[in-house]
Amino acid sequence: MEQKNEKSTDPDQNLRLNSPEDNLNEQKSNVHYWLMKAEPESRIVKGKDVKFSIDDLANMHNGVSQWDGVRNYEARNNMKNGMKIEDKVLFYHSNCKTPGIAGLAEIVKEAYPDYTAFDEFHPYYDPKSNKDNPKWFMVDVKFVRKFNRLITLKELQAHKDDGLKGMALLCRGRLSIQPVKKEHYDFILELEKK
Repeated sequence: MEQKNEKSTDPDQNLRLNSPEDNLNEQKSNVHYWLMKAEPESRIVKGKDVKFSIDDLANMHNGVSQWDGVRNYEARNNMKNGMKIEDKVLFYHSNCKTPGIAGLAEIVKEAYPDYTAFDEFHPYYDPKSNKDNPKWFMVDVKFVRKFNRLITLKELQAHKDDGLKGMALLCRGRLSIQPVKKEHYDFILELEKK
């Protein structure tokens, strides 16, 4: 006698329970990738040095720092609406003699109001932003590791037609916080090994 392949009438029998591994895989698939620019060389704004390098991040308490001072709407929106805890970051040295990707970081706190905008003595004070109606936001980032070598902008540009085709850094270079495709992120990790 031929058996029919029937579904159970018990609705719970057909539910697949998530194992911890499944949850981890789901979480990993929701990870986003970013490039965040910082200036590793001294630059004085309103009497304060605003330099910040991968080494500065590594030397912070627990390797964690707020990412404040972003005063570009698109970059702010990337932080406010896009960045989530555990997102991966390419830490980029900008506005220096040899710009490039210096290492990796991770988002450890999602967007919250950038209180430096409320401080009239801070280099990035904005009188149009206030505690009741904040205009600017920041996230907290954590040092993961410094690359064995700086992956220079020149080296990245050499791959603009192959492994890094369409990467925001190579198309719209000035934006301080940019989304990165996973394949570009992985390609850059491979570049470090060369």
